[in-house]
Amino acid sequence: MQQSELSGRVALVTGAGQGIGEAVTRALVARGARVAAVDWTPDGIKDLEAEFGRDGDRRVTAHTADVADSTAVEAVVDEVEHTVGPLDILVNVAGVLRTSPVVDITDDVWHRTFAVNSTGVFNTSRAAARRMTERRSGCIVTVGSNAAGVPRTSMAAYAASKAAATMFTKCLGLELARSGIRCNVVSPGSTDTAMQRGLWADEQAPQRVIDGDPGSYRVGIPLGRIAEPSDIADAVAFLVSDRARHITMHDLYVDGGATLRA
Repeated sequence: MQQSELSGRVALVTGAGQGIGEAVTRALVARGARVAAVDWTPDGIKDLEAEFGRDGDRRVTAHTADVADSTAVEAVVDEVEHTVGPLDILVNVAGVLRTSPVVDITDDVWHRTFAVNSTGVFNTSRAAARRMTERRSGCIVTVGSNAAGVPRTSMAAYAASKAAATMFTKCLGLELARSGIRCNVVSPGSTDTAMQRGLWADEQAPQRVIDGDPGSYRVGIPLGRIAEPSDIADAVAFLVSDRARHITMHDLYVDGGATLRA
């Protein structure tokens, strides 16, 4: 069932060039979907397009756009609808993270964080929702963060932007429910991606994440492991499938218990 449960459906995944976005793209393709992979740089998405187009069946198409640019987003969604097919699924993964105490956050870092993590979700979701509403079908998943629900030191901009994206997605789900469109959030904790590794200063850093840090008021991970991108992708794949047909406006934490579901 897994290999065909999304057969015939068209998905658009932002931030698809690496990390969680790449894992989501692979998970949806494995379940039969055709995926429009969107990223602001072409390298990773071009590799995916080449990998999944070798047999002549273009299961992944690469589309370069900055999700913070609403004009570019509208153009990409229009292109996908005309060249790949009507959108059934949107997965918002694109995100940026810059850590800093609040007093040291620059205007540029604050604005760019919200431009990608919050406004980017608004731009893509609005574009998809306009089209999905006409067809009265579709689903949207936003990949947020457990930091949206629990304060983190030196992560105020990131946490606030993810909190905004989370509540936006829930409000969108309420508005679109009568049209049969489901909107949900998947909130990862620490996940083995380039973004996460950029926070690690030495080889002991992963274990410190698992153990927790009282000095930064951060508990560890009860399950004793850092997530793989595929762990997050599997949760997304479930929420966009018919197995989750009665789930909307839900925020699914995939963090090994790290927030104690606060």
